Amino acid sequence: MSSAKIGFVSLGCPKNLVDSERILTQLKREGYQVSDTYEAADAVIINTCGFIDSAIEESLETIGEAISRNGNVIVTGCLGKNAELIRQTHPQVLAISGAHEMQATLDAVHQIVAKPDEALARLMPKQGVKLTPDHYAYLKISEGCNHHCRFCIIPQLRGKLDSYPAGKLLTEAERLVEAGVRELLVVSQDTSAYGLDKKYRTDFWQGRPIKTQITALARELGDLEAWIRLMYVYPYPHVSELIPLMAEGAILPYLDMPLQHGSSKILKAMQRPAATEKVLDRISQWRKDCPNLTLRSTFIVGFPDETEADFQELLDFIDEAQLDRVGCFTYSPVAGATANELKNPVDEEVKQQRLKIFMEKQAEISAKKLQNKISTTEIILIDEVSPEAIIGRTQGDAPEIDGNVIIAPEWDLSPGDFIEVKITDADQHDLYAEPIDYQ
Repeated sequence: MSSAKIGFVSLGCPKNLVDSERILTQLKREGYQVSDTYEAADAVIINTCGFIDSAIEESLETIGEAISRNGNVIVTGCLGKNAELIRQTHPQVLAISGAHEMQATLDAVHQIVAKPDEALARLMPKQGVKLTPDHYAYLKISEGCNHHCRFCIIPQLRGKLDSYPAGKLLTEAERLVEAGVRELLVVSQDTSAYGLDKKYRTDFWQGRPIKTQITALARELGDLEAWIRLMYVYPYPHVSELIPLMAEGAILPYLDMPLQHGSSKILKAMQRPAATEKVLDRISQWRKDCPNLTLRSTFIVGFPDETEADFQELLDFIDEAQLDRVGCFTYSPVAGATANELKNPVDEEVKQQRLKIFMEKQAEISAKKLQNKISTTEIILIDEVSPEAIIGRTQGDAPEIDGNVIIAPEWDLSPGDFIEVKITDADQHDLYAEPIDYQ
């Protein structure tokens, strides 16, 4: 069999990572090998991000590096929608396709690098190629988004909401768990809207009917022997249906909600779908129904026409919401976003000042919440074992974006292990612990 090696670089969000896994899985089935270096590859695929300016710059730089070190470069992903920019910057690129256009990417590979002489379906694990550690994986439940947030171009890049069949998703989830995955992170552009585009039609799994709807899907996922974590959940009214599943332990008591602001005026200007929702009232009720609920969110400061009063509303909001984990970004124009047409831009220095004030306030909230965990017990999932420390996470911590639990290295543990620990200390971001009755 002739050698046919493909290099691959995946940039951007977990949704993009899932697309990369699917492309690599199909290439491996066709007999292609995956190269660890640019130089050893017959061609290189760059799965790009094009959401904000910094992501576009990173994508273009990565394409340039691949061209300089290999020459045969195929571009796919979100930035692929802006083929003109890619061609202007890197005319040597051989083929360009957009987000989740897998067949176009595969066709380009076939044209540039012939299939192996004896192309055959390799012995592939049921779960296919995974780019995450063995013990956790992302389960993408839909593509695209139906919202028209003025700072966002995701619908332009990935199209309208397109929900995957519930039965297919549950089969994929079951295979992942059977292969040793201990945590499934449910991702999409708008997880709580899952099935809306299909009018919540009934699908089937294992001979049983199941609605294409997030609560029904979460309930079935909760029967698997794994942590189920929901990401990118807008605070719609029906999200309250998920809280009982969290309270009873079927899915993790964790909600990742991109709220973006606390001022009704700014939310309206952003055209956010939750602009009129009584978010604080909902959060209060959720915590009553599920006291150990962890809430994560992201916010934007410096959106056009954000006044000092609007910013103070945001500070008052996070003070009352007492969110556990928060990320914040300064607003920056994105090519193609309708927010670019808004008047009264906020000065860059003011944006940075507001970001600093916001993050300092939230750091106090997060640190206090972590301090309150000292002397409590937690079930944690081990992520990493090294001579320096053992790193794990609680149910309230998503991989790579939230905090860690740090344990002394002398314990005999492996990634994917669940253990019970006692929290002994905390800093602004992480917890420190020791195992309980561990032999």
